[in-house]
Amino acid sequence: MLAEAGAMNAVLRTTVLTALAPIAWGTTFLVTTELLPPDRPLTASLLRALPAGLLALLIAQCLPHGHWWWRSLVLGTLNIGAFFPLLFLAAERLPGGAAATLGAVQPLLVTLLVVVVLSERLCRWRLLWGGLGVVGVGMVVLGPAAALDGLGVVAGLAGAVCMAFGVVLTKRWGRPDGVGPVGYAGWQLAAGGVVLLLPAILVEGPPTGLDAGAVLGHLWLGLVGGLVAYGLWFDGLRRLPVTATALLGLLSPLTAALMGVVVLGQVFTWTQLGGYGLALAALVAGQLEPRRRGPSLTSPPAESGRGCLAGGRRSILWEAHRPPGPATLP
Repeated sequence: MLAEAGAMNAVLRTTVLTALAPIAWGTTFLVTTELLPPDRPLTASLLRALPAGLLALLIAQCLPHGHWWWRSLVLGTLNIGAFFPLLFLAAERLPGGAAATLGAVQPLLVTLLVVVVLSERLCRWRLLWGGLGVVGVGMVVLGPAAALDGLGVVAGLAGAVCMAFGVVLTKRWGRPDGVGPVGYAGWQLAAGGVVLLLPAILVEGPPTGLDAGAVLGHLWLGLVGGLVAYGLWFDGLRRLPVTATALLGLLSPLTAALMGVVVLGQVFTWTQLGGYGLALAALVAGQLEPRRRGPSLTSPPAESGRGCLAGGRRSILWEAHRPPGPATLP
């Protein structure tokens, strides 16, 4: 019992720390629209990624080696180099709510991609809650006045696809021994920044319009929303089920909506409050694991790593609290 309680506490602690990453990312919409110069998504992405990545490399004093050079480039492009400008472009061309709703489809994409990339069985439990999470986010952030720009919609969906592939490949390749979360995040941030460097200079030119507010915004997005958040996120992906971790991403649009209330004086309607509750229920339920019919809890679990299982173990959060009884979902 003590060992089980200790393991459950470790999972809870890792989940809470990982959840801080999408909470930090949820401030991106407000910072982008209120502090950063408009119409410069590549420059904003470059200043968010490259300085933070170089700082992380200095702190970790560890460079990629062997096949991790090209893996870091691939992951850095998907998670940073392509995702950042698409995110900023969607945030600039769409109402924050519409951009956030498009980003909320990422857990659904991850749930489907793990079937192909990780050879896992389709987790219908998390697919269901991922869909309900998108509905909940839509209820919170979409209104009748939300105008949809075609380029913004494409950017939002493309960003969700890039991040979903990046999340699944990060889980598949893991993290090399001896490399900490800061160093691993630094590899990807630096790689993404290098990918962005030439396009940003050629398309948008040198950074301009950097007043005190813009500098503060870039520091926040680079250090907190970049280095700290990605360090926590990648470490959580290593320790937690990938589909459950992806559902924590719902905290990003929910945080963006909450920032609108706290900072901009917006007011939630009853529909929005209901959607907020639904989205929160979806991300919490997504951390749980429905019991399957089969061996008892005392039987040694299979180490296949497939389906809704994390590393061959049933989710401690669900099994520790669920009373004995028949499975409710396959």
